[in-house]
Amino acid sequence: ETLQSVHMLGRGLCRAYVAGEPAHFQGAIFQPLAWPEEPAGFGLDPSLLWALLQQVEGWTCILVDAGVAPSLGRIIEAQMGRLVRYLDEVTHLLTGPVQVRRDEAVRRLTPADLALLEAAPLELRASLWRDTRQLLAEGVVASAVVSGRVVATALVAACSERYADIGVYTREGYRGRGYATATASLVAHAVQQGGRVPLWGAGAHNQASLRVAQKLGFREVSRRRYVILE
Repeated sequence: ETLQSVHMLGRGLCRAYVAGEPAHFQGAIFQPLAWPEEPAGFGLDPSLLWALLQQVEGWTCILVDAGVAPSLGRIIEAQMGRLVRYLDEVTHLLTGPVQVRRDEAVRRLTPADLALLEAAPLELRASLWRDTRQLLAEGVVASAVVSGRVVATALVAACSERYADIGVYTREGYRGRGYATATASLVAHAVQQGGRVPLWGAGAHNQASLRVAQKLGFREVSRRRYVILE
């Protein structure tokens, strides 16, 4: 649950708002520089999280402990006069060996593919690395390449000492061809070969992503909850 925040903190890629000493904090919010509208909050005191959240600019939702979300949501509604809604973020782990799904259009990318990947829409290379160059150098990327264009991608969006977070995206018009499964299996295999445990997070509404995770053997281990401004 802390993987993305640990990744960003270690690389200076987020803003941190902390109540208490960092080693023994009572509440903390981490705001990605890449996606400032989606900070993550940690701590079990909704009033304290709200106090920190008032210092955060540009947010439209916050990911927190599922048990804290309803209380925090009521505070936000009362203080801001705005309605909120909720969405569960489901975290999965892959603890057994992954079966690699082969496809002739799918391969792992290298730093030599920088221009190819940068030519693709942002959704196909979005991650919590500093840029695409760092993603290719320090992360893992596999893509389906059709007619010289990247049409589907799986990548390590963030990593810690123990875990690697896998993100996937397939362009409209190329979905339903198995590209997400094939690319994600290559990335998960590389992650396991590197000694880390693959992690898969997805919104509870994203059934397509959840199906791919289950197909590859990922199993749900926890849930956190987004509090989203309407």
